[in-house]
Amino acid sequence: MSKVWDQFLTERDKQVFAASGYGKRAGFGKRPALVVVDVNYNFVGDKPEPILDSIKRWRNSCGEEGWQSVAVIRKLLRSARAKGIPVLYTTGDDLRPDRFDAGAWAWKNGRSYEAYQHEKDGNAIVDEITPSPKDLLIKKMKPSGFFGTCMLSYLVDLEVDSLFVTGTTTSGCVRATVIDAFSYNFRVSVIEDGCFDRSQASHAINLCDMNAKYADVVDSNEVLDFIDSLPEGLFELPQGQLIEMAMT
Repeated sequence: MSKVWDQFLTERDKQVFAASGYGKRAGFGKRPALVVVDVNYNFVGDKPEPILDSIKRWRNSCGEEGWQSVAVIRKLLRSARAKGIPVLYTTGDDLRPDRFDAGAWAWKNGRSYEAYQHEKDGNAIVDEITPSPKDLLIKKMKPSGFFGTCMLSYLVDLEVDSLFVTGTTTSGCVRATVIDAFSYNFRVSVIEDGCFDRSQASHAINLCDMNAKYADVVDSNEVLDFIDSLPEGLFELPQGQLIEMAMT
């Protein structure tokens, strides 16, 4: 079966992967969580439109391909919530007005200090896949969802052993999150049609790298079938509401 990255590999590359043993299927775990990385308005814009139009107003936008993945993620969320599987979102945290806490982000993009005037909060998860009260929203300042956040502690508390990773960008925050998850010995599945990037080549080659060394790159339909096979009640999720305490 052809892969999205095949068109970018040389014949030598294909022979090396075949001979080296990389790319073995690791398989799904028994207690998975679904992770949605940075699917906010900053990265898809406020409407489906060609990327070169979208980035005029949203410099980090991935354009129409982002919205295609939003539709896939929506199906995955519906399935995960029906089975009571943990759902974790990441998004960017708000910066200081002077952007000091942007840190290294400001070093590599010439538009980092542009002023934006949008009706939508750029860090808000898009309405089509907005978090439910039982989901966990993690704000971060760097690429990985694990760096400087409570993500690992949440996964340990929930006794998660594996992750289904979606979101953006494939070459950036998705990859960083996947490598950290791999480093903590989680089984990781990257959902190919649930991830996206502003660069088609970067998307393909980073999927190739992750599939070779850190994760299984799989189709959403396979994941949906697997989730459907799981028993309900595997996890004790957050209650999703505040508990009123009686005053004494």
